[in-house]
Amino acid sequence: MGVPFEALLPYGIMIGMFAFSAVAVGSLREMQNGGKKGRRGLDAWDRVMMERDRRLTGFARGQTDKPFAPPGFEVNNPWRVEERFF
Repeated sequence: MGVPFEALLPYGIMIGMFAFSAVAVGSLREMQNGGKKGRRGLDAWDRVMMERDRRLTGFARGQTDKPFAPPGFEVNNPWRVEERFF
């Protein structure tokens, strides 16, 4: 005796929702990375360079071929200066 297809509909709906959410999350992450795949296994140097690229272009994965920095970049320093007590 076969299984009625009505018993399998909830499973199909659940699998469809899992697939939809996986595609949606993947596309959102790709949009956040400027259309590129997400990076894995980043070390300290990669993070520093991605922060520099973000300050130059606005995207963490964006790169530019301009030989000069945009205006205002000379005061856009990522280093935080501590307050001195005098």
